[in-house]
Amino acid sequence: MLQTCGLLLLWAVCLSGQETPLARATHVVVIGYDGLSPRGMREGSTPTFDGLLQTGASTMTARAVMPTSSSSNWGSMIMGVGPEQHGITSNDWQPDKFTIAPVTPGPAGFSETMFSVLRRARPTAHIAVFHDWKDFGRLVEPGVPNHISHELGPRNTMRKAAEYFRQHRPHLLFVHLDHVDAAGHRAGWHTPVYREAVELADQLTADLLKAVDEAGVLPQTAFLLTSDHGGIGTSHGGETMDELLIPWLVSGPGIARGRQLQRPVNTYDTACTALMLLGVAPPETWICHPVREALAP
Repeated sequence: MLQTCGLLLLWAVCLSGQETPLARATHVVVIGYDGLSPRGMREGSTPTFDGLLQTGASTMTARAVMPTSSSSNWGSMIMGVGPEQHGITSNDWQPDKFTIAPVTPGPAGFSETMFSVLRRARPTAHIAVFHDWKDFGRLVEPGVPNHISHELGPRNTMRKAAEYFRQHRPHLLFVHLDHVDAAGHRAGWHTPVYREAVELADQLTADLLKAVDEAGVLPQTAFLLTSDHGGIGTSHGGETMDELLIPWLVSGPGIARGRQLQRPVNTYDTACTALMLLGVAPPETWICHPVREALAP
């Protein structure tokens, strides 16, 4: 009887194409730095980024989606699909105002995010989102996170996120910081002003690491750091490699230390990877792939 049940389970997994992954972490923290380029992450004084690069798996040749606009890429990052599937093709997109309909609408009428996928798989999961750019909030299904708030400025955003983690220890925390992109638009990518913004991002990341440590769950927490796009001159949205390439870094339990990823990584793989680390399979309609190369044996 047990053998028959095992065969039936294997058959069901094969038919569905989805296998529930082994959880690597009890908590996952995703930090997205708007406008952070691979060169930006490497330059300047960034001891926190450097430390996570040494303890984690990373690539500096991950790719954003086209167009290299913010909404298209933040949507792809959390929705596990690209603009052709979610239909977010510009910053003018609104849940009730779009030209391309989503291939598979979620409960909110647009493509579902990793937040709603986690909520469906684990109804009691604690999910929190803090975003520095106001328009990020419209990409998240209302009522899905336990907490979502738009904060003003990077310092305040990270301070609120750190305080929240200390108090609630969410299973999935997403933090969006906007100031690196603002520096690029104001002074230009890879200028002294831009590097100062990157160094501030590094310092704020250290603050969140400290908060997770003070919450007593640092050894069980995976950190996934990435960006939505790069930039050239004082803009982005075009078709250059400077705009398309983004950094992608994951560090924490079950992650290979100091590994340079060789296989291609796309921004929508972030959603699949965050769920994989929590032991949740992605929807079959998603096009993303969990970055298994980052995993330690």
